[in-house]
Amino acid sequence: MQNIPSVDLRDFLSDDPIRKQKFVNEIGKAYEEIGFVALKGHFLNDQLVENLYTEVRNFFNLPLEVKESYEVPGIGGQRGYVSFGKEHAKGRKEGDLKEFWHFGQYVENNAELEASYPANVQVKELPHFNEVGKETYQMLEKTGVYVLRALALFLGLDEFYFDAYLKNGNSILRPIHYPPIKDEPKNALRAAAHGDINLITLLMGAQGKGLQVQNHDGEWIDAIAQPDELVINVGDMLSRHSNNRLKSTIHQVVNPPRELWGTSRYSIPFFMHPISEMPLNCLAECIDDNHPKQFEDITAGAYLHERLVELGLIKK
Repeated sequence: MQNIPSVDLRDFLSDDPIRKQKFVNEIGKAYEEIGFVALKGHFLNDQLVENLYTEVRNFFNLPLEVKESYEVPGIGGQRGYVSFGKEHAKGRKEGDLKEFWHFGQYVENNAELEASYPANVQVKELPHFNEVGKETYQMLEKTGVYVLRALALFLGLDEFYFDAYLKNGNSILRPIHYPPIKDEPKNALRAAAHGDINLITLLMGAQGKGLQVQNHDGEWIDAIAQPDELVINVGDMLSRHSNNRLKSTIHQVVNPPRELWGTSRYSIPFFMHPISEMPLNCLAECIDDNHPKQFEDITAGAYLHERLVELGLIKK
């Protein structure tokens, strides 16, 4: 496979059972084979996307001392600003060539859970930044719920299996700025090869070259979406839960050609996490004589903590 498949969520949302099943089959096959799709028919509109990019650029253009004032110690970077080079891929020491911001869950009707999550950080210099971030977060979360309903059907589960785990889940919206490259990077990429931690990732901003996906032959494929598409990939939690039936694919963001070093790149992934109590035990529907259980039982919260330590965002 030399490109990522494109699917249309409007097929799944239609009243036509044939179109709905077509979507289930297409996205399930894509996630079995490469773990990535480009998705049309999501819940973001053009105006919201334009507003978000405006606010994100405005934030990253603020003076460094202002941005650093929004870096919250002791929470593993789960909310607010994370400065340039702080995060690295699992198994690497070199920090990625990026800075980013985290919006977290807007908890509804659960005071105990709300108290367990870090609070979202308000940027006082930009009156619309948090409002636009919240709306984007909720539209991407809504899109992700329907994608996971389709995957539940593909795995032989009840369509709404994931819903209770996604309600008030520990998801993160991460606007990323890859600044212009000023000096020859020493073994560092904008984002080194990695798999995502979560259930699925919904990515805005994959319209140009940079994001690459590794296929089963070990070849790197450019993952380029159309302007109206999101790139959505399987994360390690879903791969583990499905006993690796759905593939969490290694991907990276490579540095641009030297003539483009002076340009910034922005991308905005939404990392869809369940509530911490969700068991990631391998599903019985994904275990048989030819596919024995591959992973130990663990909860989503415990697994997330393990991975944040590996990424250098939480100290042991």
